[in-house]
Amino acid sequence: MIQIDVWSDIVCPWCYIGKRRLERALEGFDGEVSVQWRSFQLDPSTPVGDSRPVGESLSARHGLSAAQVEGMFARVTGIAAEEGLSYDFSRARTANTLDAHRLLHFAKAHGRQGELKERLMHAYFTEGADVADHATLAGLAAAAGLDEVAAKQALADGSHAEDIEADIALARAYGVSGVPFFVFNERLGVSGAQPLEVFQQALRQSSLTVLGSPSADACTDDSCAI
Repeated sequence: MIQIDVWSDIVCPWCYIGKRRLERALEGFDGEVSVQWRSFQLDPSTPVGDSRPVGESLSARHGLSAAQVEGMFARVTGIAAEEGLSYDFSRARTANTLDAHRLLHFAKAHGRQGELKERLMHAYFTEGADVADHATLAGLAAAAGLDEVAAKQALADGSHAEDIEADIALARAYGVSGVPFFVFNERLGVSGAQPLEVFQQALRQSSLTVLGSPSADACTDDSCAI
């Protein structure tokens, strides 16, 4: 089996694109694969309760004009559309994603992490959902096939905070400084929302490693053996 660990954030537009490209590569791959979604916060300093329009937040944080922000949004929206994703940045709002990541670990413990990851990202980028609000998160958990009451309790009692810390520590050990970041079989790293062919190549190489063939301990333009 090929194990893929993916560090990403719910509010990261390239992470959703990278997720889709990985999934497309998996559709054409004849082999057993397990995907684990790891925690990473793009901006852990975002205040809890800060729910401004994301464009306004970007302008304030990076000193960008409204036209520059709109240009950025238009570019990534177009690329997302090529992957079948519908981004609506006019509805997207800032959010501290810590609790959403805790809920993803709750979902993992109940065998529904992949389903919740997809639901969270779709809710944020397409529906303008507040992915920091506990009631909203619990409702999204229910939509992903989880028990809504249990999800609310997990959010209220601070469950899985240690799992996030473990993910962050492992990311540091790998030298992860940005997301999305994909690690295949704890050996091969792919940084960014790379083209479909890069993920296909990583799967082929990882498959050979699983079968016992040597892998190249070298970096390429798109991937690097860890």
